[in-house]
Amino acid sequence: MSLPGPTPALAAAPPTACLNCGEPLAARSPRSPARFSFCPACGQETNVLPPTLREFAQQFGGAYISTEGALWRTLKLLLMKPGELTVQYLAGRRKHYVLPLRLYLTISLLALLALRIGAGLSLEQEGAIQFDLKDSTYTAIALGSEHNVGMRDGKFFCVGMPPWLCQQLQRRMDVDAAVLKREIAEIGQRFVGNIGIGMFVMLPAFALTLKVVYWNRRLRYTEHLVFALHLHAFWFLALAATVAGLPWVSGLAAASIPINAYLAMRRVYGGRWWPRALRCGLIAFVYFVLLSFVLVGVFLGTAIA
Repeated sequence: MSLPGPTPALAAAPPTACLNCGEPLAARSPRSPARFSFCPACGQETNVLPPTLREFAQQFGGAYISTEGALWRTLKLLLMKPGELTVQYLAGRRKHYVLPLRLYLTISLLALLALRIGAGLSLEQEGAIQFDLKDSTYTAIALGSEHNVGMRDGKFFCVGMPPWLCQQLQRRMDVDAAVLKREIAEIGQRFVGNIGIGMFVMLPAFALTLKVVYWNRRLRYTEHLVFALHLHAFWFLALAATVAGLPWVSGLAAASIPINAYLAMRRVYGGRWWPRALRCGLIAFVYFVLLSFVLVGVFLGTAIA
């Protein structure tokens, strides 16, 4: 069935068929010739007009900014009752809350954007990057005491890294000193932009760790993944709080991460406190080991890209 296309007379005369599915639109009755407001087949509005700026604002406000909207209800549970959002989702009460994946993507995107604009990332820390352009002596990148790469006295050096990676870095770094310094100054911004990719890789690994550690709960992997999405959404909110630049805010945000995780696990998984503490310690250890590898991989990928 061919669908009616847009016409200049759309605003002057109502359509005789649904613009979405092509269903004929009959009048209500001979005495009331006005057509129904919604298509009986697909439910789309029959009076489809170009939206005004006011309507755009109302749609946005009604969906996201309204105090009765799903976003505010979701954030309230996420911040005030750790783990309750996961409990509500697993219990089937999902209509009034933002879906887990959408919540995570929205918060992580905004948090990384705020971090990139407000704070960025400075790699020129003592012992990490040193420049002395007058003597043409400079060390570019140091990843710990046993892994470093850079240029010194005009010669490339690479210690503690695979040969293929050294070759890639040499092609990237064997340039003029001023050009290299400018590129390294931009690595921080690019690294922050790529953190989201690394954290998205961490999500399934974190959910798999939960599945193994809480094997006796008989939960599906996807149920653990929902918990991981909600927990990481809170962590990104805490990360965004550090952009304020206030030490007490940053300290409070850092302290809230393990506390929120522990309380969320208590509400979702239950159990006695000491097995939960052991599980939390094991999960934290595995998570930080994996996170270290992921962040190093993201950094190296950023450096050679």
